[in-house]
Amino acid sequence: MDIRLRNIFFQLLRIGLWGKESLTLTTPLSETDWAEIRSYAINHTVEGLLYDSFKYIDKDQLPPQALRLKWTIRVDQIERHNAKMNEVIAAQYSAFIKQGLQPILQKGQGVAACYEIPQHRISGDIDWYFEEKGYEKARQMLKDKNLSFKDTAGFSLDYDWRGIHIEHHKRLFDIRSPLKYGYLKKLQKSHKDQQQELIINGVPIKLLAPELQLLQVNAHILKHLINFGIGLRQLCDSARLYYRVASQIDPTALQKIYKEAGILNWIHLLHIILVENLGLQKESLPFPYPDGWNASWMMDEIWYSGNFGQHDARFKDGKITAISAHPEGAYRMWLNFKRYLKFAPQEVLFFPIVHTYSKFLGIDKD
Repeated sequence: MDIRLRNIFFQLLRIGLWGKESLTLTTPLSETDWAEIRSYAINHTVEGLLYDSFKYIDKDQLPPQALRLKWTIRVDQIERHNAKMNEVIAAQYSAFIKQGLQPILQKGQGVAACYEIPQHRISGDIDWYFEEKGYEKARQMLKDKNLSFKDTAGFSLDYDWRGIHIEHHKRLFDIRSPLKYGYLKKLQKSHKDQQQELIINGVPIKLLAPELQLLQVNAHILKHLINFGIGLRQLCDSARLYYRVASQIDPTALQKIYKEAGILNWIHLLHIILVENLGLQKESLPFPYPDGWNASWMMDEIWYSGNFGQHDARFKDGKITAISAHPEGAYRMWLNFKRYLKFAPQEVLFFPIVHTYSKFLGIDKD
């Protein structure tokens, strides 16, 4: 995509994300232009957000009717999928509670509630964390019900239930440095009384305290950037979450949390992108980022990699400029390690060690 179309894409994304602004075009968009914009929206799983921008732009700026129809059908599918996910969340949460578990909903539909139109955010799966060492009990519950699941790297397991992909996580945050585990446990304990509730299909679902929800969402973004890349949807999650909870958080405490977790410098880069590319107002940030910092290189990496690095055209056919079509190319990871070492050194150094350890260990015993 050329610079002109990329700029238009981000205009549309900001309009859909915030429900304001207007589209500025120097020349009309062709059908081919719109097809390319839609393709990138799909790659970054933000087609629902771009669709939401249509009601704010002039009629003569809209995509062709045939393409709008395809887009409308896709958004209807997204809405139906989200409705089904909410049914599954409510049913699972109730079942877990009956078994004496204390589940917390991570990311996903909990963050979707921060959007103007939650049902247009694309959700990949449902993520659960269990307090009071409930991970093993939940795992045994799956075995007792003869549900087929798979233990995965990162101290997690996954399975499908009622057509929805589910993940259980033994660790609350995607912070891989073992030197931070003690601090993170204390942090979780100290914020237990600030946990929130979200009503989904009549069921009150427990969410993290706002500061910890921000840490969780943003650390998840960093994990995937260190790994193979991430799409714009996850950055939109961060932007909308900041916007929604800006008045609920302690800015000084949150900055300290990021610093103690070892990711504050990388958080500054993220904040720059949220403001300069996604249109988040600086007033919604908890603290200012340093003057003179440049995050355009990170935005370029996000733009090219697409959702979890699955759409990066630079990595094909084993060439030097495109090492591997497979998203798990060692060369690709090495490039990311070098990029982020300066900004989150412990996470970069420990990520491959802990990832490999958890992968071969299977179930992590306390």
